[in-house]
Amino acid sequence: MNQLAITVIGRDRPGIVADVAEGLARLGANLTDSTMTRLRGHFAMTLICVGPTAAEAEAALAPLAADGQLLATVRAVTPDGEAVPAGEPYVLAVHGADRMGIVAALTRLLADVGGNVTDLSTRLAGSLYVVVAEVDLPPGTADELAGRLTRTAADLGVEATLRPVETDLL
Repeated sequence: MNQLAITVIGRDRPGIVADVAEGLARLGANLTDSTMTRLRGHFAMTLICVGPTAAEAEAALAPLAADGQLLATVRAVTPDGEAVPAGEPYVLAVHGADRMGIVAALTRLLADVGGNVTDLSTRLAGSLYVVVAEVDLPPGTADELAGRLTRTAADLGVEATLRPVETDLL
């Protein structure tokens, strides 16, 4: 089976998800992983599907991009097989006044201890900046990282918390 990574971005409007899903369903594509969000009036979707060839998927999505309002890209990817969690799951939450470099500084700390960001979202609401990241941490690194996060967050003028994910919620 072919495995494809597909992205769709552009000005938001009602029905984009339905249009993409229907076009791929007509090809017999099975959507296995996806994420979609609105970013200040812009639509952004990334998905993984199995089934059609990249050329078939591109042809099916071409009408959605015909008016120039959306951009759809399709790329064949190699299946990874069953993913085994590489570390312990944690949630990093950050909030405070908006300023340049918050995401860069905090994700660098995660990378420095071998942590992997598995999901990240940010929101700016007035002057309040909020970051929520799901991360996998190597065993035994959370306490050291928490201390470094506290110091770096203070330097940035924000508050950061790191907590283990409740495995019952996964």
